[in-house]
Amino acid sequence: MSTKGKVKGIIANLVIVEADGPVSQNEICYITTDNTKLMAEVIKINGKNAFVQVFESTRGVKINDETEFAGHMLEVTLGPGILSKNYDGLQNDLDKMKGVFLKRGEYTHPLDIDKKWEFKPLAKPGDKVEAASWLGEVDENGMPHKIMVPFVFKGAYTVKSIAEEGLYTIEETIAVLIDNNGNDVAVKMSQKWPVKVAITAYKEKPRPFKLLETGVRTIDTLNPIVEGGTGFIPGPFGCGKTVLQHAISKQAEADIVIVAACGERANEVVEIFTEFPELEDVRTGKKLIERTTIIANTSNMPVAAREASVYTAMTLGEYYRSMGLRVLMLADSTSRWAQALREMSNRLEELPGPDAFPMDLPAIISNFYARAGYVYLTNGETGSITFIGTVSPAGGNLKEPVTESTKKAARCFYALAQSRADSKRYPAVDPIDSYSKYLEYPEFAEYVGKIISEEWIDLVNEAKTILLRGKETYEQINILGDDGVPIDYHITYWKSEIIDFIILQQDAFDKIDQSTPIERQQYMLQSVLDIARSNFGFDSFNDVNSYFKKVINLYKQMNYSEFRSEKFNKFENELTELLAERRVA
Repeated sequence: MSTKGKVKGIIANLVIVEADGPVSQNEICYITTDNTKLMAEVIKINGKNAFVQVFESTRGVKINDETEFAGHMLEVTLGPGILSKNYDGLQNDLDKMKGVFLKRGEYTHPLDIDKKWEFKPLAKPGDKVEAASWLGEVDENGMPHKIMVPFVFKGAYTVKSIAEEGLYTIEETIAVLIDNNGNDVAVKMSQKWPVKVAITAYKEKPRPFKLLETGVRTIDTLNPIVEGGTGFIPGPFGCGKTVLQHAISKQAEADIVIVAACGERANEVVEIFTEFPELEDVRTGKKLIERTTIIANTSNMPVAAREASVYTAMTLGEYYRSMGLRVLMLADSTSRWAQALREMSNRLEELPGPDAFPMDLPAIISNFYARAGYVYLTNGETGSITFIGTVSPAGGNLKEPVTESTKKAARCFYALAQSRADSKRYPAVDPIDSYSKYLEYPEFAEYVGKIISEEWIDLVNEAKTILLRGKETYEQINILGDDGVPIDYHITYWKSEIIDFIILQQDAFDKIDQSTPIERQQYMLQSVLDIARSNFGFDSFNDVNSYFKKVINLYKQMNYSEFRSEKFNKFENELTELLAERRVA
């Protein structure tokens, strides 16, 4: 018999329920008001009172409204048909909902229970299996979607029978397993799993440090992220976070893309819905949406739903990672998630931390980021979740608690600068403030030494040093004037500008320049560093400015040309002739 209760207090989306039986932390319950059931989650228990956060508007909820506890945590339904879907934070299929506005208390099944899938068995009778073992597969938008032993199963099982190749729905039995007690256990294509519990059916092995190519030069060259790595993009509004996320999702070496719009403004979420179906997938030639799942919670939806959305997205990512796939997860923006945590913490009257955020905010963020990673599956295959979140600090303040807490968890920091955005230098990632801690790992240095160049890390550090020197000399020139500093200052500044314009800046709307393979990035970095190491002779600072603008223009034409094409070689030859005019021994 399920536990029931009655509403005893209401504080916006926080409702206090007096339960008549046992209740668990994070358990789901339904509050009935005006014949409408509202889903909620237990976030605190104090004696008979359960404090629950409601995922819907609590308008109209009254004292003594009936509440029923479900006996399970917030969970998602896993199975074929997740790709190309638009979900809310509770995994309701938004495309199945009618009307302009979402109706309170309306919940839809996340998968198509009537669709038949072409099942191909991978296991056979007599095989020993365990949780997450692959029993078979179906084709999901060109992806091999593995049908696995449910993650809730514990211990070893023996396959008694498995369905023959053919068409089945997700509700039909595709295998029968025998447990240790000799009992038969039926397995369907779909299963459920709580979103706040990580799926951990993996082997413990040292992880490799493989470069995740995004095609974005300022990331791949200066601040690389690895497959299964973590990073975040903080920056004020209008600095290009959304465009940068689109570029990464479109070009990164990932099999699956999951986008969690957790608390973004409604118009930005609409842009995701309208733009992603139109984005061409450069890897497959199809539409990017075919290997993408979108979790949407706008800023005008209840704050509790924002928290649900990030965990739902991560759980879906872990599901596909267990299939041996490479998952790229993007969350925009985790600031809204943190603000939701702050609101619920304040309503619970907990001791506040900096800026009234919860005291344990760093731990919450770290635990969430820790669910990303590169794993070895029990069958020896590998899978990964690369997680990149965005942070929208108020006023672009990168010292506020959410940014500082995320810095402790993420390995890559891509700081968007308002000054770069204002000067139309996109991506507006600040090369001085940004960093990648993966550059410090000897395993990563060994890896890039094999696939790129043994001196690659040294070249990257050299480029960063030149950019820093260029910033310093620019400040001197700005203070003292063009004719108040030696010509060498102008030369140093313009050498850094070459790296800025040619390596850091990129045209997301140009077919060639929007994505740069690592081979080309290596070639161009080596080329610009050769200039930076060279000595030049000039009579005045005006000569320096006009000369290096010509150099930058030729380099930009090379960036817009196919690598090593006749057009590319033509501009490179012109550049060589131009450099010879001013180079000195």
